Amino acid sequence: MASNHSPSPMTHAQLKVKALENPAVRAEYERLNREEFAIMDEILAARKAAGLTQAQIAERMGTKATAVARLESALASGKHSPSLSTLRKYATALGKRLEVHLV
Repeated sequence: MASNHSPSPMTHAQLKVKALENPAVRAEYERLNREEFAIMDEILAARKAAGLTQAQIAERMGTKATAVARLESALASGKHSPSLSTLRKYATALGKRLEVHLV
């Protein structure tokens, strides 16, 4: 009797590994990661230049320091992309404005 078992679906991690085997996919993935890290560096540099702590940013944003810590951590890890609204609030808390450009 033949088995009717279909292959198990791939996990996200397995799919990512397989996709990154394609040189074009890998190049684009690495390009996007460089851009995200550049944004993270800019955000942290702006906070440092403003001399503000996460708690101070949180107060200005109307949230808790843990939320700002999660935001910065998520940006650093690339595991979560914050909304434009959240980034706008963060920028405003620094006395800056958020600009998004298509190039």
